[in-house]
Amino acid sequence: MLKSWTPAEMPEKSDLKEQMTAVQDRLYDLQMKIKEHKLPVLVLFEGWSAAGKGSIIGKVIKNIDPRFFKVATMSAPSTEEIRRPFLYRYMKQIPEEGKFTFLDSGWLEQTAKGVLEGSMSGEAYEKRTESIRRFERQLTDNGYLVLKFFMEIDKDEQKKRMKKLLDSHDTSWRVSDFDMWQHEHYKKCEKVFDRCLKDTNLPTSPWYIIDAGNRKWAELQVMETLVNNIDVALQNQRHSVPIPQNVFPLVNMPRLSEIELKGKTVEDEKYSQELKKLQVHLGELHNRLYRERIPVIITYEGWDAAGKGGNIKRVARALDPRGYEVHPIASPEPHEKSRHYLWRFWTRLPKDGHIAIFDRTWYGRVMVERLEGFCSENDWKRAYNEINEFEKELHDWGAVILKFWVQIDKETQLKRFTERQNNPEKQWKITNEDWRNREKWDQYETAVNEMLKKTSTSYAPWHILESVDKKYARIKALKIIIKELEKVLE
Repeated sequence: MLKSWTPAEMPEKSDLKEQMTAVQDRLYDLQMKIKEHKLPVLVLFEGWSAAGKGSIIGKVIKNIDPRFFKVATMSAPSTEEIRRPFLYRYMKQIPEEGKFTFLDSGWLEQTAKGVLEGSMSGEAYEKRTESIRRFERQLTDNGYLVLKFFMEIDKDEQKKRMKKLLDSHDTSWRVSDFDMWQHEHYKKCEKVFDRCLKDTNLPTSPWYIIDAGNRKWAELQVMETLVNNIDVALQNQRHSVPIPQNVFPLVNMPRLSEIELKGKTVEDEKYSQELKKLQVHLGELHNRLYRERIPVIITYEGWDAAGKGGNIKRVARALDPRGYEVHPIASPEPHEKSRHYLWRFWTRLPKDGHIAIFDRTWYGRVMVERLEGFCSENDWKRAYNEINEFEKELHDWGAVILKFWVQIDKETQLKRFTERQNNPEKQWKITNEDWRNREKWDQYETAVNEMLKKTSTSYAPWHILESVDKKYARIKALKIIIKELEKVLE
């Protein structure tokens, strides 16, 4: 349910000042607990034009150490942001553990504007609100406190505030053409706001409707809500959350032990001829992708020494270097580790018309992190659904998603490990960690089988590359990429 306050609840002036002092002191104390408990807090301020979102943020942050927060004004998306998924600009802003991010406007305003301008209705609106609900739920499931305030003023109060802003040369710039249009169409905007608020109101991230007619009173409402929710979040931090059921259509995948590796070879002469032909064709398709503004995401997972690097190299050689980027994914850096595990992949997504190639991916959550104990059992079990949601978001954006598992057998891996270790020019490719991972082959195989089964969706299926013969795997990968790109370009 939406929580709202009315003017009748506003305390007397003397009581208001006393309550404000108490809640400011409480917030000052809580910021250290937030840091200690590594609680990330994302606070979104939405509301009517001239309702005072910016001034309220200014009042709140006075009580917080500047090292522990950032403020982002989410105005209309830039040309660069428009070329990426809707949630990209918001996911980029999520805070690190133990810190606050305050957003001045966000996904509600952007969605409401789309409805009011007529660029979003029907299925597009339903997809948008579903994206928002998933985004917020994934954050709260992963330990974020998400607080959403809507600053409410009536039409007369809005008119009075806009007039005051317009009367001064120093503040008139703050009233945009859309603000004026919003005031003239107050009732129409109110209906759209109500609908968007209702459709994105979740039990774990509800909307708080703030009576912003009196600025001091609005400040107290926000501060008390902030403090009370932080208290509750700190108490509930260790609670596991339910694991959502998969709702996406899945494609049947073989178990790794069922994949036939024998006979999957290609002769050297045929390989050279086919490789050149396929690379030329892929280069031509890349030009068409850019012209049609279609984004492509190619991901590689597989056994150590399976040949991922060589495979990626042959794909990349066919592409215009200005239109692709390869992302080698290693262990997360501290600033990555302290955010939602998908953050470092959201921030590496390509622009439309470009290609991103990932050497290792978000699937580390259900393999390495699962087996090495870098996340809880609840975390990695939830991740299957979270990953399917992430890839659905990319698919709905218009991306082609190609996922490769590069498969070899245990004997082939041992042979390649030994060759690397005995060759001074290749010793950098083999580490003690590779040998340790090899000892856990059976555990990894179990994890991979579960991953393939639960995340091979109709819109982002897995493709197996049999790589005992690396040349065979390279030709197969190029053929699959070309086939899928031709399909979408047609």
